[in-house]
Amino acid sequence: MSISKESELIGMKKVSEVVAQTLKQMRNHAKAGMSTKELDEFGGQILNSLGAKSAPFETYGFPGYTCISVNQEAAHGIPSENKILKEGDLINIDVSAELDGFWADNGGSFVIGKDIHQHQPLVDASRTILQKAINQIRGGVKIADIGHLIESEARKSGFKVIKNLAGHGVGRSLHEAPEDILNYRVKSNRERFKKNTTVAIETFISTHSTYAVEQADGWTLVGNKGGFVTQHEHTILITDQAPLILTAANEIW
Repeated sequence: MSISKESELIGMKKVSEVVAQTLKQMRNHAKAGMSTKELDEFGGQILNSLGAKSAPFETYGFPGYTCISVNQEAAHGIPSENKILKEGDLINIDVSAELDGFWADNGGSFVIGKDIHQHQPLVDASRTILQKAINQIRGGVKIADIGHLIESEARKSGFKVIKNLAGHGVGRSLHEAPEDILNYRVKSNRERFKKNTTVAIETFISTHSTYAVEQADGWTLVGNKGGFVTQHEHTILITDQAPLILTAANEIW
């Protein structure tokens, strides 16, 4: 979305604050013994109390208010009363919503309780790489160069990237141009970030896989070569200096 007046920036700040606070509260609420359905309903109550609507539910008819992916699930995990969180689980929560005609998106991966399965290095890599990528984004920077940075940093950390999941424009709808802010460089892509636009930047860092494959439920994605995937995501406003991180309140850093 291109921000051309103050009211649009205010609208984006409001919805971004809502999704950020929802993600933060869900992360703090999650614990071993809880079902992902219970966690999702907690998030849905927060969105509703703030006057917002779940973006995946409104846009795609997703069977939940938020996407909650656990362990081998890479993205778009369906909340379920039969999926019980356990100590050491790797979990990702992705929260996106609409408020007063504006849309924002954010997400984060973390470990439930103690890190008994050693997932934390993957979580830390994803979070750190997202921060490095966002710090380099300005109006005029090539989208492909940010993809190259993400993949290069993942390799330095001993990990891979998922190539068919990507960040995207956001603002007046959940997914807008630019449609594919990929986690690797496509040399033929000469598109550049534009000043005063809002985009959702997200990392998909993996231990083994390079592609996400849809499961029989029509939603859940897992890695094509197994292993684990972490994701972190912020909605930002691009400027000619450091971006304004609209979802900073989620405190993933």
